[in-house]
Amino acid sequence: MIQPRLLTRRLFQQASPLQSLSNHAGRPIRTSILRSQARRSYAASGEKGPRPIPGQSPFKIWPFLAIILAGSGSYMLLVKSRTDMAAAAQASKSSGQIAAPKKDTPTFSSDKVTVVFVLGGPGAGKGTQCANLVRDYNFTHLSAGDLLRAEQDRPGSEFGQLIKDYIKDGAIVPMEVTVQLLENAMTETLSKTKDGKGRFLIDGFPRKLDQAVKFEESVCKAKFVLFYDCPEDVMEKRLLKRGETSGRTDDNAESIKKRFKTFVETSMPVVDTYDKEGKVVKVVANKSPEDVYAETKKKIEGRI
Repeated sequence: MIQPRLLTRRLFQQASPLQSLSNHAGRPIRTSILRSQARRSYAASGEKGPRPIPGQSPFKIWPFLAIILAGSGSYMLLVKSRTDMAAAAQASKSSGQIAAPKKDTPTFSSDKVTVVFVLGGPGAGKGTQCANLVRDYNFTHLSAGDLLRAEQDRPGSEFGQLIKDYIKDGAIVPMEVTVQLLENAMTETLSKTKDGKGRFLIDGFPRKLDQAVKFEESVCKAKFVLFYDCPEDVMEKRLLKRGETSGRTDDNAESIKKRFKTFVETSMPVVDTYDKEGKVVKVVANKSPEDVYAETKKKIEGRI
């Protein structure tokens, strides 16, 4: 049989790693554990163990341990949360997606603000016709492409390089950037009016169906789509000619082909969707600018 004194000494040695800790009452934790283990050993051997010191309980350490465990768990959750946020931010940056707050209602009411989406392939003559409509119908012309090009060259722009890369590749810039730039331009224009009313031709937008949905949910409902239909060979000749003086990095044969492909695959579904809703005005755009405008005026009368 193990003598009580020898058992106590062995237990004392086993408890030595805890010498630096203290229990709630300020006594060494080692002593509490020692006496608790000693009591259990005496009980197992059938002998009467030492009586506990009045006022001292081995359970006093549990609140302290619970606090340590709770604090450790909270710290681990915080670290995991920050790690997940960093990973999400990196994925967002890599994919070119930019988070934007969701709005319950559009910024502008369609009762006061008229929005017309102007679509057509690259070189269809959208800019020329928009200039005529601005002159005769008091529209404000907003070119999504012009806004993006201005933003990429703006000193200190957060998205300048991203926009440059997308335009160079003939790809579509993340819609959050384009939608926000359009809303900013509309806000600036309407701030100069007394009644908050205005008409906008949004040229080259939306280039994807999700852009249309996002714009109508967060900015304003569109009145209709003005679609300029033009053959690719005609548009290519126009773009190459324009590229001689425009200075645009995307007015070259390689970028033009990419832009044609992008338009057919992503923008035509927008036209088709609005057409099913009876909200497309289609104008054949392979004629002279004067003839195209004459047809445009004829078809939009009564719709604006």
